[in-house]
Amino acid sequence: MKKDIKLSLILVALMSSLQAETSNTVVLKPLSITSTAIKTDELRSTDAVEIYTQEDIEKAHSQNIYEFLNSHTSIIATPSFGNPFNQKLDMRGFGNDGYQNIVVTINGRKMNNIDGVPQMLSSISPSSVSRIEIIKSSGIVVGGDGANAGVINIVTKKGNDKEISMYLGTYGVADASFFVGHQDEKLSVTASGEAQKSTGIRDIDNEGNKDENRFSTASLDLSYKVTENLELSLGANFARTDVIYGGYISKDQYKNNPMQKGSSPTPQTYDSDVLNAGAKYFVNDKLSLNASVSQEKKKSVYIPYDPSHYEYISFAASLNYDTDSLSLKLGVDGFDGERKGSTNTTTKDNKAAYIMSEYKLGKSTFKAGYRFENVEYVYDDATKKLKQDDDLYGLELGYNYLINKENSVFLNCTHSFLSPDIDRFFDYGGTFNDFISPAKVDTYSIGYNNITKSNKFKISLYYADLKDEIYYYKDTINFWPAPSLSVNTNIDKSYKYGIDLYDKFIFSPEFSLALNYNFVQAIIDKEKGRNGEDYSGKHLPGVSDHNAKATLGYTPNKATTIYLTQIYRSEAYAVDDFNNNFSQKQDAFMSTDISITYAKESWEVFAKINNLFNQKNGLWVKDDAIYPVNFTTTALAGFKLKY
Repeated sequence: MKKDIKLSLILVALMSSLQAETSNTVVLKPLSITSTAIKTDELRSTDAVEIYTQEDIEKAHSQNIYEFLNSHTSIIATPSFGNPFNQKLDMRGFGNDGYQNIVVTINGRKMNNIDGVPQMLSSISPSSVSRIEIIKSSGIVVGGDGANAGVINIVTKKGNDKEISMYLGTYGVADASFFVGHQDEKLSVTASGEAQKSTGIRDIDNEGNKDENRFSTASLDLSYKVTENLELSLGANFARTDVIYGGYISKDQYKNNPMQKGSSPTPQTYDSDVLNAGAKYFVNDKLSLNASVSQEKKKSVYIPYDPSHYEYISFAASLNYDTDSLSLKLGVDGFDGERKGSTNTTTKDNKAAYIMSEYKLGKSTFKAGYRFENVEYVYDDATKKLKQDDDLYGLELGYNYLINKENSVFLNCTHSFLSPDIDRFFDYGGTFNDFISPAKVDTYSIGYNNITKSNKFKISLYYADLKDEIYYYKDTINFWPAPSLSVNTNIDKSYKYGIDLYDKFIFSPEFSLALNYNFVQAIIDKEKGRNGEDYSGKHLPGVSDHNAKATLGYTPNKATTIYLTQIYRSEAYAVDDFNNNFSQKQDAFMSTDISITYAKESWEVFAKINNLFNQKNGLWVKDDAIYPVNFTTTALAGFKLKY
C-alpha cells in the first residue's frame, strides 16, 4: 500500500510542476433548479438548495455517488454496518434512519425501498451524472412519502459526449466506466456502465481472507420526438453487487488494528433490474402532459439464508402549466411494492394526488402545494392476513424576496410524513409483531442567499417538530437469550433545529474555497422505553452536532486542477444509546483527501489519496461494537479519454 501511495504522491508532484499556462477566469452565477416540480433558479428559490454540476462531480473523482455526497455536500453517508454498496444517508439530524427521511430520485424515479435497505446509489455510475440537486426540508408535495429531511434529485447526462475512464488503487481496487451519447433533433440515446472490484481491506477469518467486493452496473436511455409535440422515452438499468463486509470489533481491537477480524462477516449478493417508459405531450408552449411508468425487480441473498424477491411498480402523470409569472402542476403517482420471503409476502402500496404552484409578482415569489397520499400494507403468511391503511397529507408554503440581482431572502414551512418500512412490523426473531404509526413532521425554515461573480453564500436556519418519529427500541436488559422487549416503535414527541451554511469563494483565477457547515440539535422531547427508561430531554443517538467539509481548489495552469478536502464530524452518542449513558461514544470523524487532474481536450490523467493522514474512523453501535469506516489511507490513479 505504501508503494502505491508514494507513486500517487510522485504523480501529484510531477503534474503540479508542469509549465504554467494561462488560467481561465471562473465566474459564479445562480444555477437553475431543473429537477423540481417548478423550475426556478437558486437565487429565487423558496427552499434551501444545493446544486452540484457535472464539472463538480467529474473533478472530484469519487469512486461512487456516496463518496461525492459525503465529501462535498451537506449529506452524511455511512456504510450500512460495513456495507459500502448500500450506505445510509443523513441530513438535518435524522440520524441512523436518516436515509428513510430523504427521498432520492434518479431522473424522477424514486429509489427508496419498502424495507429497511438504503437507496442503492452504487447503481449510478458517477460518469453518467449531469447534476445533483439537494432540496432541504422540502419536496414532500412531489417527492411524497419520506421527504421529511428533503430530497436528493440526481439527473443523468444527455448529449453527444463519449468517454471511457479507468483507474487502479490500493487494496486491489480496479474500476472501468464508459458513457456514450448521441443527440439530434429527433433522437437522443445514452448508454453508460461501470465495473469495480476490490480485494478487500479487513480480515474476515483466521485464514487471511478479506472483505472483498465487486459490482457492475449499466444503463440505456433513449427518447424520440414522434412529432413536434410528442416525445416518447424508454430506459433500462441493471446493477449487480457481491460483497462481504466484516463484523463489528471491540474498542481495544479498533485502537490496535481496525483491519482485524471481528464478529461474523456478512456475505450478500444484491441484484436490481429496472425498466421504464415515458411520454411528454406539449399541447402548446404553456401547457404539457407528462406520464411515466417503471418496473424494478430485486433479489437479495444473505448467504446462506433464503433469498428475498422484490418487485416495484411505479407510475406518475402530471399536467403542467408554465408562464413567466405562474407555474402550476397537477399530478398523480403511485408505487406498488412487494417482498416475497420464504414463508410470507408483505406489500406496501402508495397512491397520491397533488397540486404545486408558484407565482412571481415583481421581486416576490410565492409557492404553495398540497399532497394527499394513501398507504396500504398487507402481510400474508400461512396462518393470517393482516392489513393497515393510512391517509396522509403533505403541505408546502414558501416565499422568496429578491432584494437585488445578487441577494435574496426566503422562508417556508412544510408538513411532511414517513410511513413505516415493512421491516418495522417484525420482531427480533423475524415474527410479525404489529403495524406502527407513520411519523409526521412540521418544519419551518428561513434563509438568505448572496450570489456574486466571485462568491456564493447561503445560510438557512430551521426548526422541525416531530410526532411519532420511528425508531428501534433495543432491549439491553433482557438481551439473553433474546432481547424480548426489543421492538420497532414511535417516539411520542421530538424536535430538531440547526443552521446550514454554504460558501464558495473565488479568490483568484488560481484559488477557490468551498465550505459546507451544518450545526444540528436532535432532541427527544417525550418517550419512555419498554424497561421504564425516560428518554425525555435526551439527544437522538448517531447525530453529530457539527458537520464540516472544506475544499480548497488550486489551478496553477489551464490544464491542472488540485483539490484538498477536509471532512470533520463531531462525536455523537452510539446508535443504540437512546438513554445517552453508554460508556463509549461515537468518535469524531476526520479525513483529509487530495486529488489532482491534468486535462487536455480529449484526455486527462488523475490521482487521488483519501484519508491522507491515516485517521481511524468507525461507526459505534454500542459499547465494544464498532464497524470500522474509512479507517486507513487509500489511493488511486487513472485516466479518461473523451471523444
